[in-house]
Amino acid sequence: MNSIILCIGNIEGGDDGIGPYIARNLHSTTNQMIIDAGTTPENYTSIIRKKEPAEVIIIDAIDMQLPPGEIRIVPEDMIGVMHISTHSTPLSVLIKYIKTIVKNVILIGIQPKIYDGPMSFTAIKSSDQLISYLKNKDFSKIKLLEF
Repeated sequence: MNSIILCIGNIEGGDDGIGPYIARNLHSTTNQMIIDAGTTPENYTSIIRKKEPAEVIIIDAIDMQLPPGEIRIVPEDMIGVMHISTHSTPLSVLIKYIKTIVKNVILIGIQPKIYDGPMSFTAIKSSDQLISYLKNKDFSKIKLLEF
């Protein structure tokens, strides 16, 4: 197994449903596994340990103070200093634990627009674009988050 894509979010929370949306619409290949972790990504660490992937890619709605729909790779040193999604375990803790199993962990965020009701058109469009990047394993088109 080359990679696990861990999609996080609340499907009933507006654009926080980005992760589950991507999990439903991105089809796995023989080299990757896609997990819809909902709001409890910590419940899936045993699968990561069992599968021993080369990398884990985490997808989540992240308030990065950017225009809605912007996609960014979040550097590890910025993870603990920003508000990330609505799940109970902080992503900084989750990622630290996953890194004891897998050395390469990539966090990709999409800037949400709304946090209630259905996902916004902007979030759907950006999620579809990210699905395309993930299918082609083309991360060069995703900017690094900078402050």
